[in-house]
Amino acid sequence: MRYWFIGVLLMIGNGACASSVQTILVLGDSLSAAYGMKPEQGWVHLLEERLKEQPFNIVNASISGETTAGGKNRLPKLLQQYQPTWVLIELGANDGLRGLSLKAMQNNLEQLVQLCQQHHAIPVIIGIKIPDNYGQPYTDKFLQVYQSVVQQYQLTFVPFLLEGIALVPQFFQNDGIHPTAAAQPYLLDNVWKQLQPLLQLP
Repeated sequence: MRYWFIGVLLMIGNGACASSVQTILVLGDSLSAAYGMKPEQGWVHLLEERLKEQPFNIVNASISGETTAGGKNRLPKLLQQYQPTWVLIELGANDGLRGLSLKAMQNNLEQLVQLCQQHHAIPVIIGIKIPDNYGQPYTDKFLQVYQSVVQQYQLTFVPFLLEGIALVPQFFQNDGIHPTAAAQPYLLDNVWKQLQPLLQLP
């Protein structure tokens, strides 16, 4: 009887430890999918390394070329499968580079946020800036989309994933768009500044 009781306590303790592990889901495009490099060189894997001694599980669901519409279509299944506590939404760059409707982009981001909240996950928006290929008005409105969504839902916001490296050519691959492996720690630091307080880590 005594050994049975001890066994039950051990099972309860193990269950408590397992349930204390919280999942961070990253829903992004090539900037988060480690495009042009080994997966372990990307900023998402570096985040996993930074948190390896902490009770967090990192799921990188980023796909090169992904748009806000694509992310919106994939998110429900991901939420069901992984039950994340946080969802880092790094989408919009491909919408902007393709000159897609900014109204649709904003609507997609809002639906992404709503889906997260319906599943009791905390959304974090990671923004990007685009060149003025389609004119300065489009570029300005593109930035306003992020700001509008963040303000409307009072979200944690990383204003610019490429802050600090965007104008440094040696931090980009030959296409001039995708950061190199050497740039990834800077991307992580930009995310970490906003993520660390949410995770309540020192």
